[in-house]
Amino acid sequence: MNTRIASLAVAGALAVSGMVAAAAPASADPVPGSANQFYAYCSVDLLGVPLGCTETDVAHASHICQYVVTGVGLGLDCILR
Repeated sequence: MNTRIASLAVAGALAVSGMVAAAAPASADPVPGSANQFYAYCSVDLLGVPLGCTETDVAHASHICQYVVTGVGLGLDCILR
């Protein structure tokens, strides 16, 4: 039982570290003065909530985003430029 719990913990840790590595923006321009924020273009729904965000350069950006860890996994926190 203990080895099963340990293996699940290791698998969970590897999955989280893999998501964080995959979540790091590769092609987005970083926001000056902030190490973890980047420019993105997002579609918005009727309530103004950003959907379908794509990392982009400063000239084409509609939002400034950053990845955040939530209780259900990795999420995106975006604000309108």
